[in-house]
Amino acid sequence: MSVQPEIRTVGDLRSAGHVQKTLREEIRDNLLAALAAGENPWPGLHGFDRTVIPQLERALIAGHDIVLLGERGQGKTRLLRTLSGLLDEWSPVIEGSELNEHPYDPITAESVARAALEGDALPIAWRHRTDRYVEKLSTPDTSVADLIGDVDPMRVAEGRRLGDPETIHFGLVPRANRGIVALNELPDLAERIQVALLNVMEERDIQIRGYVLRLPLDVLVVASANPEDYTNRGRIITPLKDRFGAEIRTHYPLELEDEMAVIRQEAHLTAEVPEVILEILARFTRALRESNAVNQASGVSARFAIAGAETIAAAARHRATVRHGEDAVARLVDVDSAVDVLGGKIEFESGEEGREDEILEHLLRTATADAVRAHFRGLDFGPLVEAFDGQRTITTGEQVTAQEFLDALPELEDSDLYDQIASQVGGSTPGHRATAIELALEGLFLIRQLSKETGDGETVYG
Repeated sequence: MSVQPEIRTVGDLRSAGHVQKTLREEIRDNLLAALAAGENPWPGLHGFDRTVIPQLERALIAGHDIVLLGERGQGKTRLLRTLSGLLDEWSPVIEGSELNEHPYDPITAESVARAALEGDALPIAWRHRTDRYVEKLSTPDTSVADLIGDVDPMRVAEGRRLGDPETIHFGLVPRANRGIVALNELPDLAERIQVALLNVMEERDIQIRGYVLRLPLDVLVVASANPEDYTNRGRIITPLKDRFGAEIRTHYPLELEDEMAVIRQEAHLTAEVPEVILEILARFTRALRESNAVNQASGVSARFAIAGAETIAAAARHRATVRHGEDAVARLVDVDSAVDVLGGKIEFESGEEGREDEILEHLLRTATADAVRAHFRGLDFGPLVEAFDGQRTITTGEQVTAQEFLDALPELEDSDLYDQIASQVGGSTPGHRATAIELALEGLFLIRQLSKETGDGETVYG
C-alpha cells in the first residue's frame, strides 16, 4: 500500500490538477489501462481466462451492474472481491462526510452547506480502495434499514424535526457511495427488500419512511446467486433481474491444471503434499462432478478438494509426529483418510442411499487409475509383479513410515525399476519415493496384477 496523499483541502486538490470521475469511469479507465499494459487485473483466478473474465471485462467497460450465477465453490466471491483492485488506490472525500462525497460534488444538505461556507478551505480525507468495497451476505432477516436506512430516533430526540433529512441513519448502500456493493446469495433477500433496491439501481435515489431523498448515489451493485434459485424458483423479483445489465455464468475449472492450481493456492498445508497426490485429488473431485450419482445442482465445491488436501497433509504430519524421524510428506495411503471425512460434503441423488461409500471408492479408484496411466505409461512393471511369488506381501499404511515401506520392498532383476518409477513422479526423498512406488502398486492392483487387502489403517499388497 502506498502512502496516502498529503493534500488536505479542496483548494490544494484543485491546484494539484485532480480530475473527478464517476465510479464507472474510474473502473473502466483502470481496467483498460491494465489491459493495455499487459497486466492481469484478476490475480488468483484460475480457469476463467477464456470464459468468465472476457464477459466480466465487457460488462465493466459498459458500466453495467453485474450478477454472477454459479454453484457453490466456483470462486464467485473471490471474483467480486478482486473488483476493488480496479479502483484508484486513494480517493478524496469530504472529511467527516457520512456518504463519502467527492469534494467537488457534495450531495447531502450538510455537505453542500459546509462547501458553501468553507470554500477552498473545506477539509478532505483519503479513502483506500479496500474501504470502497462493501460486502453483505443476503439473509432472510436483512431489513430495509440495514441496506437503505431508517429514521434515527436518537436524532429526533435531540430536537430535529421528523421531516428533517438529518434525522435519517443511512444503511449500507448509501454509505457505500462511490464504491462497490456486493450482495452474496441475492435470492435469499426477502422480496420487499429486493424492491428497496430498485430505485438504487435505476433512478439512484432512495426512499425512507415516506421521504424521497434524491441523492445521486454513485454505486456499482454486484451480486452472486445460485442459478437454480435465480432462474427457476421465483425467489428473485423480475424487476430486479431486469436492473442488472449483465448476468454471467461461472463454472468449475475446465482443465485439470486449473483445478490443481486452485488447490495449491487456497489450501493451508501442514505438510508437503506431492504433486501426484494433488493430481489424484483433483481428478477425484472432477469425477464427482461428472457422476450421475451426485446431485450436480448442489455442485461439488472447490472447497471439497481444498479441505481434502489439508486433511491429507494433516495425516502426514500426524504420522511424522508419532513416528519420530519420518519426513512430513503425504503419501497415497493418506488419501483414504481424507475421503473418510469428506464424504459428508457431497450431496448424492436420492436413489443412491446406502451406496455412498461404494460410489466414493469407485470414483477414487478411477481417479487413481487415470493418474497411473498419465505418469507410468510405457514402464514395464513385469519384474515388480514377478517379485510377488505368491508368498511375499508388502504392507503400507497410515503409521508405516516411508523408510519402513522402502526397506520391505523386494529386490528386482531390473534394479533400475524403482528409480524409474520414482523419477516419473518427482522428488528424491524417502517420502516422495514411497509415494511413487505405492502409486505403482495401486495401479497394478487396479489392473488385477496384484491383490490388496485393507483394514485397521493398513494396506497389504500381494
